Amino acid sequence: MEKRQYTQEEKKVLKSMFIRSHLTFLSFNMTKMEANGFTATMQPAIESIYGNDEEAKKEAYARHQNFFNTHAVPFAFIAGLAYAMEKEHKEKGSIDGQMIESIKAALMGPTAGMFDSMFFNCLRIIAAGIAIGLCSQGNFLGVPIFILLYGVTQSIGKYIFLHLGYTYGTSFIDQIFSSGLMTTLTKSASVLGLMMVGAMTATTVNVPLNWTINIGQTSVIVGDVVNSIFPGILSIGLLFLLMSLIRKGKRPIQLIVGIFAVAMIGALVGIF
Repeated sequence: MEKRQYTQEEKKVLKSMFIRSHLTFLSFNMTKMEANGFTATMQPAIESIYGNDEEAKKEAYARHQNFFNTHAVPFAFIAGLAYAMEKEHKEKGSIDGQMIESIKAALMGPTAGMFDSMFFNCLRIIAAGIAIGLCSQGNFLGVPIFILLYGVTQSIGKYIFLHLGYTYGTSFIDQIFSSGLMTTLTKSASVLGLMMVGAMTATTVNVPLNWTINIGQTSVIVGDVVNSIFPGILSIGLLFLLMSLIRKGKRPIQLIVGIFAVAMIGALVGIF
């Protein structure tokens, strides 16, 4: 892979793009989704590359205002890649505007799926599991640890991938896909994410069934009997029940109100 050497101007542009890449969801809407955030991120590059060429700048801005949506980390990679392609378009003309749009569109779906699995479905759950455990014990470190593990790591990822996108251009993504590395990472992240979901369910979802049955002089607590047969079965059952209701179109707020109502009634009659 051909590696670029940064000039002072390029360093300045990349620094500005990195800061602006945190505006991923700027004016997010269902028509263009992240297009506004992507255009804002590309602004330093467009201004640097096209200078006083107003028509070329208009075309570039319009180009990046097309529909765009991916995870926040590869968002920076595609922005860096777009910077490299815009520069190639201006200086050599070997890449046209349509090709830039096509490459952006081609990368949106695969990168969104891969990085959603790694960050949203895996790292977020791990970070939340650690943070919730600390917060439930009254430890104030829970919140900053979550921000550090989930938020700061994404910011570091943005910085790295922005520079990778610009430095290596299109050859980088070709090598990653051809090596099969991303497929392995995605599968591993998905498995780890599912394990963490199961672990969080077991440790944070609690169904305190205190229903007591009196048989002669003996009292039997139903919850203890059920847990002795299959520990945590009530928690798992509640989880799958809620998932089933969500799939049937029930809204989360309806489920929360329903759980609250059942809990209140159950507590009044002595079930919980």
